[in-house]
This record gives sequence, structure tokens and C-alpha cells, in this order.
Amino acid sequence: MENIVQTGVKKVSYPIRAIQFGEGNFLRAFVDYMIDILNEKTDFGGSIAILKPIRFGSLENFKNQDCIYTVFLRGLENGVEKKIKRIVTSVDRAVACNEEYDEYSSFAKLDTLRFVISNTTEAGIVLDESDKLELCPPVSYPGKLTKFLYERFEHFNGDVSKGLVILPVELIDDNGKNLKKCVKALSKLWGLGDDFDKWLDDACVFTSTLVDRIVTGYPRGEEEAVFEELGYEDKLVVTGEPFALWVIESDKDISEELPFEKAGLPVIFTKDHKPYKQRKVRILNGAHTSFVLASYLAGNDFVGQSMDDADVYTFMKKTIFDEVIPTLDLPKQDLLDFANAVIDRFKNPFIKHALLSISLNSVSKWRARCMPSFLKYTENYGKLPPHLCFSLAALIAFYSGSEIRENALIGHRNGEEYKILDDGFVLRFFADNSSKGAAELTKLVLSNEKFWGQDLTLIEGAEESVCAYLSDIRSRGAREAMRALEVK
Repeated sequence: MENIVQTGVKKVSYPIRAIQFGEGNFLRAFVDYMIDILNEKTDFGGSIAILKPIRFGSLENFKNQDCIYTVFLRGLENGVEKKIKRIVTSVDRAVACNEEYDEYSSFAKLDTLRFVISNTTEAGIVLDESDKLELCPPVSYPGKLTKFLYERFEHFNGDVSKGLVILPVELIDDNGKNLKKCVKALSKLWGLGDDFDKWLDDACVFTSTLVDRIVTGYPRGEEEAVFEELGYEDKLVVTGEPFALWVIESDKDISEELPFEKAGLPVIFTKDHKPYKQRKVRILNGAHTSFVLASYLAGNDFVGQSMDDADVYTFMKKTIFDEVIPTLDLPKQDLLDFANAVIDRFKNPFIKHALLSISLNSVSKWRARCMPSFLKYTENYGKLPPHLCFSLAALIAFYSGSEIRENALIGHRNGEEYKILDDGFVLRFFADNSSKGAAELTKLVLSNEKFWGQDLTLIEGAEESVCAYLSDIRSRGAREAMRALEVK
């Protein structure tokens, strides 16, 4: 079978308008994919230089394939199977920051450069005060970016028209604001001067972003079938779901510079990304956290399997539409459309998402994702949300075990062991208390302010409701308890 380069795909030469710290699957299936479409459908006319920011890893496949690769998106849209195959040619080159430092550094002097994109993991945007300007390059991502921006500032003599738009997609709150704080701190620490600080404020735009797309990466184990479907071999092929959302918060309007709307791409420019983040956390992530533990106890192992389970599916839909959406402030139709898209994503037959993987750190996840809806519903309606109460009871039931082994609490389902992974203090709490009676255990869990940041037993009826559901799960099993919930 021929490889992707031998197919004769045409790669248009565009000036480099963006550099990208990170060569991973997500950026290639999300940002680079969108910029490829911009080049096709608008006059954007720009390419990307991918930068490998750490020593680990290889760019060999990029070099061998002239940075050409396929994005293969598979999933459901309005309940109908959808596949998108696109050969992406928006990447001009791939450069290792450490091993090819001179070439990497030369990008700071590019007149055409305008955008800096990054996905250096959540740990990437942290201030390392031990980092050094004289290193080539500095160790941390903020260090690399600070030196890069300073070299650009110096080369263009502080020309405000040569500032850059910074687009981090790391999954932390206010990623752009936090990155700018790190850059400013390093500028001060390294003595780069007031003029550079002013240039950062006046010439550069640090955006905070929210991104959403499940990217499953290289189709390991099914690559031959994928190559057969594509008609060629591609060592860089990246798979994912069709759904995508990119929310970009910026004080300065940059929508004309990045004409995603003209290309029909799902990108929102806003002065406040938080309502969209709240929507994602409460509906998508909150739905996951609210049903996965109950579904696992009911005998399921995967999200898709759960969506084929009538009991779990009904529970999930009522949680989202009856108890979560009514607590959110965005236009109702936007929320309904997003929720229906979420359900399609959960049903995606091409993504095998294990419930036990999602169960990691469920206590802190329930606090961040479900508790705000729980509290807001109670405040708005003067009564408790039954499905969210049940989900908390299912969490307590899932965290049942007395043995901690290899940093995991050992639970049992139908006589078989499963691993419960969470912070050590959470596992120790449940190891010491989960064998207690439902009433005592519920009181201990709900009153644990270290878990929830407050005492949930002070909410009228909460302790009694959760206790009743926990007792039902223990006596009848999660499935029968879930069915009983729907006939009340």
C-alpha cells in the first residue's frame, strides 16, 4: 500500500503565521485541522511551524511525511453516523526546540508571524523561578515564551505592530491570564525592562480559551483497517470525534484575523468564556460524573454500553434536562442543543470510554461538576434534585471497600475486584468508614467539609434523601434502586 506522500497530495506553500508548542494529537486534530480549513475557505493564507518543546519524543514521522497527515473524525451527529477524512497540509515544518535551537529561535524574527498556540499539558503553565534567560532554550514553557517574545521585541525595536496573539489551550482556568502572569514574573525576574513589559501589554494579546473535542489519537490496534479505509498508509493519522468547540476570550477583537466564522467552524469569540465553560463542566462533565458510578454498579463497563442501557439512559437524560439545564444562565436553546450533542457524543460507537477511567477522583469531580447544580437547583426550587442526590448515594456505594492496595481502594462488584483511585485521604476515609450503616456513613460523608468545602447535612433533607438512596442501592442493587427512582 502506498503511503500518504505517494498519493500526490498537493501542499500549498504559505508563509508561517503561527508557531505551535506541542506536536501532540489534540492540536493536530483540532487547531491545525481548523487552520487547514481556514486556508481552504478564506484568505487566511498561513501555515504553522510545530515546535517540540521537550527532549522526549521524535519528529521522524513528521520529516518522513513532509508534515502531511490525516484527521479521521468518526461519530454521531443528530443520531446519524458521520465520518470526516481530511488530509491536513497546514503544517509547514516541525522543529525540536532543544536540538534545533537556532531554527526555532529564528521564528521570533519572522515578519509574518502572528499567532502562538500551545498545549503543554496542565503542568506546562507554571512559574519556574529557577529558569534562566541564558538557556537555549529555557526549560519551562513560560520561560521559552518569555525569551521568544523578548527576542522578537528586540529584533523589531519594540514595534507594536509586531506583537503576537497567544492562544493557549491547556486545560486550566484562565489559561491565558495565568500564562501572562508567568511571562510578566519572568520578565521582572530576568530584568527585561519596563519597555518590554509595556510592549507585552500594548502589542500582545493573551487569550484565555476553552476547547472541546475528544481526540482518540493514532488508531492503535485498528490501523490496518483504517489504512484500508483511507486507501493509503499514514503513520501520523489521528482519530477523533466530529464535535468541536473553541471558545476564545479576548479583550481585543481578533475575529477578523482568525475568520473561523466565515469558514463555518465552531469557534466563539467572547469577552467572557466562563458561561461556556460552566455549560461544558455542568452538562458534559457533570453528566459523566453523575451516571458513571451508578452505571458501573449496575453492571456496565463503558459509556456507550451505558447509553444502550435503558435504565442508565433515562437516569442520565433526566439529570441533564430536569436538574442541570434549569440551573444555567445561557439561552435555553443553546443549552438544549449542547446537551443533545453531548448525548450523541456519549453514544459514539467509535470511542470506547471505560467507566473506571472516568471514575478517577470522583469525590473532587462531584464537588466541581455536580455540586454547583445540586446547590443551585435546591436554591431555585426549594427542593432537592432527586437524580443528583441519587448520584451522590451511588458515589458512596461505589467507594465501598476496606483494603487499600497499591494506592487504590479495592471495591467489589459481583464478587470481582475493581480499583477505586482518588487522593489518599479520600481512600483512607472510605476504607475506615464504608462498612458502617447507611445513616452513619451518609452523615460522615456529607458533613466532611474537606470533601465538599461545606457541610451538606445543613441542607434541609439532603442527609435523609441520600441515606434513603444509599440504603436502597445496598439492599436491592444499583439497577433496581435506579428503576425505583423513576417510579416515585
